Amino acid sequence: MILLDGKSASTTALEDISRQVKELLKSKGRVPHLAIILVGKDGASQTYVTNKLKTCERVGFQSTLRKFDSTISESELLSEIERVNSDDSIDGLIVQSPLPEHIQFSKITSSILHTKDVDGFNPINTGRLVQNIPSFVAATPKGIMMLLEHYKIPTSGKRCVVLGRSNIVGMPMSLLLSKNSDPGNCTVTICHSRTLNVEQHTKEADIIVAAIGKPGYLTGDMVKEGAVVIDVGITRIKDASKKSGYRLSGDVDFDSVKDKASFITPVPGGVGPMTIAGLLSNTLAAARNDYYN
Repeated sequence: MILLDGKSASTTALEDISRQVKELLKSKGRVPHLAIILVGKDGASQTYVTNKLKTCERVGFQSTLRKFDSTISESELLSEIERVNSDDSIDGLIVQSPLPEHIQFSKITSSILHTKDVDGFNPINTGRLVQNIPSFVAATPKGIMMLLEHYKIPTSGKRCVVLGRSNIVGMPMSLLLSKNSDPGNCTVTICHSRTLNVEQHTKEADIIVAAIGKPGYLTGDMVKEGAVVIDVGITRIKDASKKSGYRLSGDVDFDSVKDKASFITPVPGGVGPMTIAGLLSNTLAAARNDYYN
């Protein structure tokens, strides 16, 4: 079993991004600028945003954080997004999820200008992905593809099972893995809450991407020998023995799966760092107008 170390792989990716930022500064006299909108005081969201801001500084990006109370109205948030959309000094914008219940996530993501949609959730970018047109790809799937490439994991002709069909991970992940590319060219099956006998599919899979938000769901008896296992899940579970008061759990029962897997991601330290690398890669592309000249 080889651990897919997202921290190590992201370090390599971020060093390359930092090099390209210096080149952009020389050619255009500016660096990429990422704006983040944070609504409310969710602890996990605050941690994620802090990590993103620190990584921006690490690679030489400019970053702006705009914080709002959870009582902000949907119309007020949309107005703030419009202000960022019209600010030519900002290349990329993300609105950190989750959002309060009175705000529609899909409405918010659709309002982000597609040329600044570095989270890849705007329907224009999603449609371009479906049609195999270069575009911003959701940061977590993009980061996973970068991880597979970093470790040179063969994917062509492999059978892949994606657990979960969300627009954030499952659906774009399935499209990326089935594309005529490297990594890619997989035969992909999507399993979801209505799939019968999920284990029949996972037992035949060469590659499994677990993204359903159920701690420890994928167990060793559901995985064949030599499978590549990517754990996207990260759930906070109360644990009085921890200083923080909680522990992090992925969708994969790591202890029962690790001895059967050829490659496996840890939680934390696997997909998480690659998600930030994917986000910054998208922001760099936005600053260079790679997709929308």
